[in-house]
Amino acid sequence: MKSGKMGINTICTHVGEVEDKQFKGAISPLYMSSSYAYEDVDVKRYPRYFNTPNQEALCKKIAMLEKSDSALIFGSGMAAVSTTMLAFLHKGDHVVLPQTLYGGTYNFVVEEFHKFGIEYSFTEGFSEMDFSEKIQKNTKVIFVETPSNPLMRITDLEMISKLAKQHGIITMIDNTFASPVNQTPADFGIDIMIHSATKYMGGHSDILAGAVAASEEHIKIIWNLAKNLGGSLSDYTVWLLERSMKTMVLRVKAQNKNAKKLARWLEKHPLVEKVYYPRLKSHPDHELAKRQMKGYTGMLSFEINESLNVGDFLKALKMIKPSMSLAGVESTILSPAKTSHALLSAEERERQNISDGLLRFSVGIEEVEDIISDLEGAFQKVSKMEKI
Repeated sequence: MKSGKMGINTICTHVGEVEDKQFKGAISPLYMSSSYAYEDVDVKRYPRYFNTPNQEALCKKIAMLEKSDSALIFGSGMAAVSTTMLAFLHKGDHVVLPQTLYGGTYNFVVEEFHKFGIEYSFTEGFSEMDFSEKIQKNTKVIFVETPSNPLMRITDLEMISKLAKQHGIITMIDNTFASPVNQTPADFGIDIMIHSATKYMGGHSDILAGAVAASEEHIKIIWNLAKNLGGSLSDYTVWLLERSMKTMVLRVKAQNKNAKKLARWLEKHPLVEKVYYPRLKSHPDHELAKRQMKGYTGMLSFEINESLNVGDFLKALKMIKPSMSLAGVESTILSPAKTSHALLSAEERERQNISDGLLRFSVGIEEVEDIISDLEGAFQKVSKMEKI
């Protein structure tokens, strides 16, 4: 079977395996060595050069999933983001980004770019005009994140690609919230795809990793900086990530299905003020998400009634875990104001519509009836507390 004809489940299961030539095992062997021969070999391997057997093999899987020529894996999502941005941005350059970014990326831009003499502009909205009016003569990169964290706003990738090409600008996307299962940005002309592989690719809340997929030309530019910054991934974690990605499609589709049912239930709940989920017709970007995404996402956010105490609500949950990360097989929930966006000022959070009552929900693979039951139990308990 030609690799280009493989279905996505087949890619996840078989592409990027390391062949066990000695024992013919069914899974990839793990090469833990940090030191390899340099004479009489085709490739001089070194972990910091991103080319150990396990690293090299996994990159093939990620590249094929993102319909790209090549890929690199990193020690974290932020290592992938920071290395990729700095590979294309130099002193005097300018980047355009949406205001609604993951807090870590936002902090990296506002706290670090001035040290490198890199300029930046945040858009207020998501339209072509919002982005085009921020482009300057020295703009080298447009960076987007869609769906956005935590309000699930959708950016038109085809529009971004066309706009960037008109100005000779590189496009980058944080594709973490969608995963390659739900969105393939290369189909819309985006140049570089970035992931926190900790999330849907890993999927079990037990590893930390990042990934970048792009053309050979762009990956070479990123690699030239990455080998100096040293953000490579240990081979044991690489092996765990490759194992986890075999079931990524099955997990993500189950999470999508649960998220759809949960979002509709929350939208009707009397103690929920607003639900942010692109599959809902009430979402401002529903039609765009429908055209651009295959299965939406397992992520959603909702605002609880201001009469309820957020802390009490989270403590009242029994099965759902208040937890910092996302996209594991277990359902987790958090307050963006206290976690992912805690480093933003209250004014910045207000400008981004991140209220104290906003909760971000990472939908797991449990039975959706059990998820709903746990949430309803917490609503009932906290609402009774407020009446006392």
